[in-house]
Amino acid sequence: MASVLGLGNALVDILVGVPNDDFLNHFDLPKGSMQLIDENTATKITQHVKNFELRKAPGGSAANTINGLSKLEVKTGFIGKIGNDEIGSFFKEDMIRSGIKPMLSIGKAPSGRALVFVTPDSERTFATYLGAAIELVPSELDENEFRGYSYFHIEGYLVQNHDLVRQAVKIAKKHGLKVTLDLASYNVVEQNMDFLDEIIRDYVDIVFANQDEAKAFTGLDPEGALSALAGLCDIAVVKVGRKGSLIQKGKEVHRIGIIDATPLDKTGAGDLYASGFIYGLINKYPLAVCGEIGSILSGKVIEVVGPKMEDHVWDSIKAMIAEVTPK
Repeated sequence: MASVLGLGNALVDILVGVPNDDFLNHFDLPKGSMQLIDENTATKITQHVKNFELRKAPGGSAANTINGLSKLEVKTGFIGKIGNDEIGSFFKEDMIRSGIKPMLSIGKAPSGRALVFVTPDSERTFATYLGAAIELVPSELDENEFRGYSYFHIEGYLVQNHDLVRQAVKIAKKHGLKVTLDLASYNVVEQNMDFLDEIIRDYVDIVFANQDEAKAFTGLDPEGALSALAGLCDIAVVKVGRKGSLIQKGKEVHRIGIIDATPLDKTGAGDLYASGFIYGLINKYPLAVCGEIGSILSGKVIEVVGPKMEDHVWDSIKAMIAEVTPK
């Protein structure tokens, strides 16, 4: 079976349930966005929420996608950077337990963390301290680490590090890997328009975006954005929330619905959709089936808090996948 290598910010998610939007407004965090913060701000916010119920989980968009693929028994690896601290050890040990090959260098700064605020409507707002994750530089990429993989998955949150991403996709293409990119956040898209256009046109085979990210990049509604993105790469996917997802390859277009689910926390929904979709591609399933598998994974993960699911949930996911795949 084909294998997948991921590159992303090595982060630990600290999930906080907040009663309303007042907390977000207090710290000037636009709802549904991802805001980068410094270590001092991260400390202030952490102190402010110390009496809230907190949950800690290894995270980072690409790492979540890679974890999902590993749970589906795909060979996976992950490139990132952590600090020499407890959070970094927590991240690495979880990858090893999950069957992922960790390719993690050690930085000078503390390990990165994403403070994830979940409001009662299950929307997530991120305040992210990148820490050591942002210290990864192009010269630290080892071409040998790309050998033996078939797909290379990048998270959009990383595209602010232009030189690193450009070097990584060049290496991936040199070694024949298909490149997949998740746009990750509308405000990151807005801040990196020219670079994203360059990378998608020249290197990316498959783009994942939700409707806000797609609109930020193209200025169009989901259908128009899908067509525009499909004109830049081989396969475009635009996720439209409760309406499901849209997929286009050339002139082939599919509309995929959602599964019945009771949303608790949307953290990881897009990341796990990508896991399911890439898993479908690896198995050479039709595009519509790839989308259905993505829908299954994203629907199941929003029923739990955080981006990780217990083994019994994965058992049910595999059973559901078996029902939609060609016999």
